[in-house]
Amino acid sequence: MRRPGLVRQLRSLGVAAGDVLLVHTSFRAVRPVEGGPEGLIGALREALGPEGTLVMPSWTGDDDTPFDPAATPASPDLGVVADTFWRLPGVQRSSHAFACAAAGPHAGFILSDPLPLPPHIPESPVGRVHELDGRILLLGVDHEVNTTIHLAEVLAGVPYRVPNHITVREDGCVKRIAYGENDHCTRRFALMEAWLEERALQASGPVGSARALLARSRDVVNVALERLERDPLLFLHPRGACSECDEAHLSLG
Repeated sequence: MRRPGLVRQLRSLGVAAGDVLLVHTSFRAVRPVEGGPEGLIGALREALGPEGTLVMPSWTGDDDTPFDPAATPASPDLGVVADTFWRLPGVQRSSHAFACAAAGPHAGFILSDPLPLPPHIPESPVGRVHELDGRILLLGVDHEVNTTIHLAEVLAGVPYRVPNHITVREDGCVKRIAYGENDHCTRRFALMEAWLEERALQASGPVGSARALLARSRDVVNVALERLERDPLLFLHPRGACSECDEAHLSLG
């Protein structure tokens, strides 16, 4: 698909000029796109206009190697669009391994915080998008990859904390930092789609060959907080059903 068609689809979905837009995408689902991943990024930026800010995840998934924002590839799990975005002229990237990349007027604010521990606290790129009343666009993916739900878990004070670590370089020395993270498999994040749909808080429609979902970050967080207040373990599978969730259960004692 050519750029003008993608821009029309994005605007029909609800993406507006001046938005702060956090995008998770599977290019395999969206393609074919004229210009490849850069063509899709160009369409997103055109839909947002010069006053809009485009944000994408750009973390590495590597806990044992110090992060270099100018050279370290984004995690393969994030897809080719995310790994292409941070390399483009005029795009900024966080200075830490839990990075996002951003372009637009709010990029500096979104990316300015130091290493967030755990990764999705309010003082993180995902948290800053929420603070700015940004939107979340899921292109060819669903809420399983929506890391803003991890922010909701932090705000809700969920009781699980899985031991983790990150390796950084400070004053020329390599240092390992241990921390606890609200980590688990995210398959139950997919529940968010129905919760948003039943309250008319989510738009859906085609973008390229993919199905796209669009929602406000604050709506995602508020709905998740309401559900977590009733059941703080809502997003964990029952014990014995999933090894990643079992780790989170073990952290409860």
